[in-house]
Amino acid sequence: MTRLNQTVYSDFPLRLGSEGVATTDRMAHIRHQIEQVLFTDPGERWFRPDFGAGVRALVFEPNGSALWQITRQRLQASLADALAGEVAPRDLEVEVSASPDRPEQLLIIISYRLTAINHVESLTFEVSR
Repeated sequence: MTRLNQTVYSDFPLRLGSEGVATTDRMAHIRHQIEQVLFTDPGERWFRPDFGAGVRALVFEPNGSALWQITRQRLQASLADALAGEVAPRDLEVEVSASPDRPEQLLIIISYRLTAINHVESLTFEVSR
């Protein structure tokens, strides 16, 4: 019997091992989905041109509150779409600011609660200029 928190997913990026497709657990799968949204540029996927937030392109933008607000809104919408069924949009929080130690870095904190197993997690990403 497979429990909700013990489901097996294909690993990302897709790899083949000695026993077939490499697998991962639910928490790593969610983290991989978030990374895909963050680091995929809109238009990069042919059949999903609206997928992705494109944070790598932010290294060329001035780091300030206007950028943070736009990035937060874009991430909130993109992540809510990508994580539908796993995370309720009301349980997804995105915070964007400058890194306190290095003001040239963009700090992205994503907090969420997995609906099915009521697990709360927070991930931090730093985008360097």
